[in-house]
Amino acid sequence: MSAGSSPPSPARPRLRSFGDRVRQVALFELGGLLLITPPFAWASGVPLRESIGLLAVLALIAALWNGLYNTAFDWFEGRLTGRTADRRPLRLRLLHAFGFESGLLMMTLPVIVLWTGMSWVDALLADIALAIAYTLYALAFNLGYDRVFPIAAGAPR
Repeated sequence: MSAGSSPPSPARPRLRSFGDRVRQVALFELGGLLLITPPFAWASGVPLRESIGLLAVLALIAALWNGLYNTAFDWFEGRLTGRTADRRPLRLRLLHAFGFESGLLMMTLPVIVLWTGMSWVDALLADIALAIAYTLYALAFNLGYDRVFPIAAGAPR
């Protein structure tokens, strides 16, 4: 540690910059659309064109939720532990991913019902399958993202 610098205090954790967070969300959602739309269309019986539209709307909802949820989670984690998000242990990463997907499920279920005409039960099963797929994807993506784009030493507090 250089003179005049100190480790982050629990009250002021380093966070990703706005531009970094936008890049993270955009890459996550684009990758998710490319990976998950084809199997969703096949498994749900919803035509590919409709599946693309639906999952694009769900991705927009998810992108907004992603930015809000991740920033809030990082802020609370930093305040409680003094740790930055790129130093998050695996157990907390699992809790983070589960919390994100649970909140998203509550927002997206009505959209799936209205868009596809599925019953609530079928839409719930489809949404749970999407949540499982995206949870696994989110865990892998965010772990990789943190390795490729660590939070800079001069990042905002």
